[in-house]
Amino acid sequence: MKTITFLIQCPDQKGLVAGITGFFAEREYNILHCQQYTDLQDGQYFMRIKLEENDGPARAALVNEFTTFANTLSLTWSVRYSDQPYRVALLVTRASHCPYDLLLRELEGELKCEIPLVIGNHTDLSEMAKQFDKPFYHLPISKETKPQQEAEINKLLAEYNIDLIVMARYMQILSEEFVEQHAGQVINIHHGFLPAFQGAKPYHQAYDRGVKIIGATSHYATADLDEGPIIEQGVERVMHDNSPEDLVMIGKDIERLVLAKAVKAHIEHRIIISGRRTIVFSEGV
Repeated sequence: MKTITFLIQCPDQKGLVAGITGFFAEREYNILHCQQYTDLQDGQYFMRIKLEENDGPARAALVNEFTTFANTLSLTWSVRYSDQPYRVALLVTRASHCPYDLLLRELEGELKCEIPLVIGNHTDLSEMAKQFDKPFYHLPISKETKPQQEAEINKLLAEYNIDLIVMARYMQILSEEFVEQHAGQVINIHHGFLPAFQGAKPYHQAYDRGVKIIGATSHYATADLDEGPIIEQGVERVMHDNSPEDLVMIGKDIERLVLAKAVKAHIEHRIIISGRRTIVFSEGV
């Protein structure tokens, strides 16, 4: 069954649910699921509505008709069709746990997306890419060559028709120009429960401070490092007798899960960015 998913946000007002659902009912769409949230503090309304695609208006006609309708209610919206899976590029450095996990989930069908390439600033993970039959592009970077390197990345993103970029422990800072060009399309994983210990060896810093929980945070990348809208977070309790090496292993497990959940939410068209926040609708629908 083919489905259509709309994400909608607008100023809160009376008659939104009736108006939006009525628009689709008039065109004989079967509404499979509808989730909504009203932010009373900011006066904003958010909706995710999933439809069964029918023999009604062609896709282009539906978009045109909904555009006209949306203008009457000042709706900001996007649409995604189930037979057009997201195409995801992985940016990697040397750590394999996050990109390997995503590639395995794609292979086993847990992530309904296509990962057509892996881009690394080191060659350490080229064999991992080969194992999953993915082309690996080695694009080394230095302070002086960052503009040229990011230009090469952009060429590959265009060549492979990429919808989503995942910094799978890509330990480089993207330029302001790059993240603005791909706003809302770059997901990062931070090895900490933000705000967190910054700099080298974060888990060793956590150990030195005797922390009782460690965590990871996945967020959209912005020009402000680690300040982008948060998508998913996870934590795990640790004990006084856990070694720094224990914390590293526990942290890797959290990072894998948190990043996978964030990517899954994005490719299932369940996230609306609202300022510095995200509205993440529940999964499985």
